[in-house]
Amino acid sequence: MAQYTIKELEHLSGIKAHTIRIWEQRYNVLCPQRTDTNIRYYSDADLKTLLNISLLNEQGFKISKIARMSPEQLRLAVQQLAEQESTSLAHHINAMVAAMVDMDEERFDKSLSTATLQLGFQETMLQVVYPFLHKIGILWQTNNISPAHEHFVSNLVRQKLIVAIDGQVVKHREGMSAYLLYLPEGELHEIALLYMNYLIRAHHQQVIYLGQNLPFEDLQRTYNQCQPQILCTVLTIVPEREQVQAYLNKLSETFPKALIYVYGYQVQYDFLNFPENVRKIRCIEDFIALLPKV
Repeated sequence: MAQYTIKELEHLSGIKAHTIRIWEQRYNVLCPQRTDTNIRYYSDADLKTLLNISLLNEQGFKISKIARMSPEQLRLAVQQLAEQESTSLAHHINAMVAAMVDMDEERFDKSLSTATLQLGFQETMLQVVYPFLHKIGILWQTNNISPAHEHFVSNLVRQKLIVAIDGQVVKHREGMSAYLLYLPEGELHEIALLYMNYLIRAHHQQVIYLGQNLPFEDLQRTYNQCQPQILCTVLTIVPEREQVQAYLNKLSETFPKALIYVYGYQVQYDFLNFPENVRKIRCIEDFIALLPKV
């Protein structure tokens, strides 16, 4: 069972720690436990309860009314909101977090599919999946989810992306730009790259998709054969911090005629100097803005 601090609950629920304490004291909505050293902590059940309370409160329910609900009444009230067409994005995100904690594939898929019907796939990725993955990052950093949880949700999102990509048809036109997408050797975090693949195809551009864990010599071989105008990659965990600059320089020198877009955690450091043909992507919205208009 995971153990959450009150600050972690604040980040995951969007409710300030000060407010959570007041609700605890005044309405007894959560029942924190204490470690052997008398430090307060919260359980998975507390997290899911607070996510539900957050949603109802955001939709206008007074906390005094929510506090009088039984667990079953709370669940039903949230379920009724979920069935309304105007369901907030917070509901989808919170439901996905709760489904991940329980490893409930059906509930996770239902929340993601409902959001897609309401918003369309691209906006669901931007407004629901990316905020959800940010919350997953918080859970990962605080050791409150296991690698199994991350693999569980990553594979479900990955499946959705592959289906969406498969449904696209790109008609080749004269002068069309070709984008070569890959992850460097040792890099397995593919969701952002798959989404870039989807976005490029949605803008009617050609994609050469090489996927995860690609040795550099294979990147060179493919580039020499296909001569794409643009390379895209995502650096999440590799190369290591002190090796990123050398890797960017190597890309620039090896492919001097290509425009190279780099995205991900490892390229956000302020100390990095980007060669003339290498461009940092700060966020996925910036990448969308760079794509040709459709």
